Amino acid sequence: MKISKATLDKLKSKHDLTEKDVFEAIANRSGHLLRDTREKHRTDPPTMWFVAYTNHRRLIKVCVMQRDDGIHVKTAYDANETEIIIYRVHGKPTDF
Repeated sequence: MKISKATLDKLKSKHDLTEKDVFEAIANRSGHLLRDTREKHRTDPPTMWFVAYTNHRRLIKVCVMQRDDGIHVKTAYDANETEIIIYRVHGKPTDF
């Protein structure tokens, strides 16, 4: 899992998240990765996402992309209610 310096800076300044928070959510993930199919957010390769807790029970959405050199974190932020509902239905997590 890779996170660029620019992404880390944005996570901290805009969302008050650290690299540690993101890696905790990745480690704590249950359920499936979902593909972002919204026209405005379509990418090649596709953006995948999930919702998971950090170790401090902060529920965040993490967006990633699979590239030739590995998986890259695009962004992460507090999950909103709509995203939580979508993930509960389609991601089928076992922990919320």
